[in-house]
Amino acid sequence: MTGTPLLLRAGDGKDYTQLAVYQAAGGYRTLRKALLKKPAELVDEVKKANLRGRGGAGFAAGVKWGFVPQNTGKPIYLVVNADEGEPGTFKDRYFLGSDPHRLIEGILITCHAVGAKAAYVYVRGEFKHEIDVLDRAIDDARKAHLVGPHVAGTPFSCEVFVHRGAGAYVCGEETALLESLEGKPGKPRLKPPFPAVVGAFGCPTVINNVETISAVPVIVEMGGEAWAALGLERDGGVKVFGLSGHVARPGLYELPMGFNLKKFIYEVGGGLPDGRALKGVIPGGSSTPVLLPDEIDVALGFDTMMKAGTMLGTGCVTVIGEGVCMVRLAWRMARFYAHESCGQCTPCREGCAWVSKVLGRFEDGSARLEDIDLILKICANIEGNTICALGDACAMPVRAIVKKFRAEFEAHVQKGGCPFDHNVA
Repeated sequence: MTGTPLLLRAGDGKDYTQLAVYQAAGGYRTLRKALLKKPAELVDEVKKANLRGRGGAGFAAGVKWGFVPQNTGKPIYLVVNADEGEPGTFKDRYFLGSDPHRLIEGILITCHAVGAKAAYVYVRGEFKHEIDVLDRAIDDARKAHLVGPHVAGTPFSCEVFVHRGAGAYVCGEETALLESLEGKPGKPRLKPPFPAVVGAFGCPTVINNVETISAVPVIVEMGGEAWAALGLERDGGVKVFGLSGHVARPGLYELPMGFNLKKFIYEVGGGLPDGRALKGVIPGGSSTPVLLPDEIDVALGFDTMMKAGTMLGTGCVTVIGEGVCMVRLAWRMARFYAHESCGQCTPCREGCAWVSKVLGRFEDGSARLEDIDLILKICANIEGNTICALGDACAMPVRAIVKKFRAEFEAHVQKGGCPFDHNVA
């Protein structure tokens, strides 16, 4: 644990959606300091912080900011990805609905750092409450001259707009998000060119996740090196981790990067209720491959999780207790990704649907033993062969479940259907 929370302030009894409450806690003080600095100084500070993108990709934020060309004659935009459609993930909603001014302050500092005069927050359309809260916060900040012309009485001007998405998972991918923002179908773009050069409306664009941008005021206030020292060598600072599933104390927790996953589940989260045995752990949203109980003694970091054969992803951990049918879990995942495929790439469009269909055979009793290897073959033909990572998001977790729980697939074939009691899960 980090002692005094830097990012996660829920539970202290204060309503940070109110501008006066946020300012009383020091809100927008860092913005005023940041506006006195040169943009390059802010970019360097974020680079020193080793802040890696909290949306799942883990790309260094400061490095991404440095890619933006400054002399194109075109406007520069900041786009905040608040789509949060990854199953099992619920961290960004906290900032949108409970601490929106922190996000707004981060947006303004980031815009000053990269030379943007406008920012778009692309929010998942189902987040009606969070959108209403954010809209009110932006209006309050505008009335206080913290958004719009001459921010905080300085020459810097910046507008912040909220754009509602339509609930498409694929729009969590940055270029599909841009297409949707521009009023087109949310289908990923071929890269290059990358958004930093040709992004929103054909202009240079920085795209960052909500949590990433919300960390910026803290980094600027405490200094990049101090933030970096809180985490791992290449993964600086703290992060908001989610915990759900079969665990005694589900919720959001602020922890330093590198915190041990096993300790997170059993000490912070209180372990599994009623003495239930652990069967597996999905470490960062449904697209990240499952870990077995003997694989969870690992640091929560982008590189460390890769070495463990999975990914940190969004950092929202799902705990799976004994009694859960892993075949059914894989099938539910595949159905989700098949439904959410935009259909642009044949391997994703056909492959995800095919995987879902074959997995369904195990549940209805029509599967053959050779269907187990067929699933692995389909996954191999999907992975790495699509424009965006949606196909991989289906193939990687399904493949991991098949390989690590093959005996369950065999049992389904031998018993002519699912041997598990689904009321237990």
